[in-house]
Amino acid sequence: MISMTHDAREITGGVDTHGLTHHAAVIDSIGRHLADQEFPATIRGYRDLLDWMRAYGSLIAVGVEGTGAYGAELARVLAAAGVGVIDVDRPDRKTRRMRGKSDPIDAYAAATAVLSGRATGVPKSRDGVVEAVRVLRVARRSAVKARTQAMNQIRNVLVSAPAMLREQVSGLDRSALIRTLARLRPG
Repeated sequence: MISMTHDAREITGGVDTHGLTHHAAVIDSIGRHLADQEFPATIRGYRDLLDWMRAYGSLIAVGVEGTGAYGAELARVLAAAGVGVIDVDRPDRKTRRMRGKSDPIDAYAAATAVLSGRATGVPKSRDGVVEAVRVLRVARRSAVKARTQAMNQIRNVLVSAPAMLREQVSGLDRSALIRTLARLRPG
């Protein structure tokens, strides 16, 4: 039997992502835990994470939790380096209760999900026309919500306003109400 050298060993990575740090783990082709380590969620940290994983062997793929959120930039960096990136769902609550919650456990679980074939999610690219439309929809939704909150606050304040002001603005539609209130001055 020919033994594989350290460099020829096939490995799979897993990453538990957070806002400021990412916890990475690597496993071999039969699922043995090789190592885990935490890295800052920065461009330098992503590069260090990739170099660290590759030091354990030939990197086949990396399972990343949250490729649409905290893991988005890491997924882009890994893909640009030619590494296969798989979007991995966070472990469900039952699994977390049974096994516990820790960053190393979640990172190893992400790697194991990729190796076993349970995780097959393709990360969103987060660029192009689709991303531009998504950003516009997020901004619009936020603006509509802010407008609704402002109108609710105005109407709530008017409930206890002096009768003269309430009578002046009663029955006005939203646009007329805003114009009228904008012209008012204290005193």
